Amino acid sequence: MENRRLAVLCSHLRPIGSNHISCVSSVTCDSNSKEHRLRVSKKEVSEKDCIFCKIIRGESPAVKLYEDDICLCIFDTHPVSHGHSLIIPKSHYPSLEGTPPSVVAAMCSKVPFISNAIMKATGSAAGQVIFHTHIHIIPRKARDCLWTSESLQRRPLKLNQEASRLADCVREQISSTNSEDSELQDGLTRNY
Repeated sequence: MENRRLAVLCSHLRPIGSNHISCVSSVTCDSNSKEHRLRVSKKEVSEKDCIFCKIIRGESPAVKLYEDDICLCIFDTHPVSHGHSLIIPKSHYPSLEGTPPSVVAAMCSKVPFISNAIMKATGSAAGQVIFHTHIHIIPRKARDCLWTSESLQRRPLKLNQEASRLADCVREQISSTNSEDSELQDGLTRNY
């Protein structure tokens, strides 16, 4: 659920220059306190059982569309629609609030080119009605039925030739976008 919210909340930032993001520890300096040990043990347990951590470690199957040092984009295993994907951090953070801003920025910087690649590969439209970049922040409550998609029956992703072809098509779109960006960056560098 947090990753779905993150996808809705992501801005369209694209940092220029280095993709190096420093890791920020959420652990306090007082590592001997009982509270610290409890937080660390809860984090370890949740990392061990977290399906996204299992995918990142290669212990659970997933159709990978994009991967870098910070994040991974995969098909949702119970998609709402054809091409439904998730961008997840490679380090375990239990919530958006607990995720370092640099990691959120790295994930968000991927949204424009990954979403464009998926839309081109699937022939889908984003459904945007106000053509000015914006982010929705919508407070939620348990079982508020805000999204109609929550009432849809989601079916497991079929790992078949169709899914494989779609993944290849998305990867090809991402690759062509990355090479166009590199050419643009090279051109900008030569002009300065």
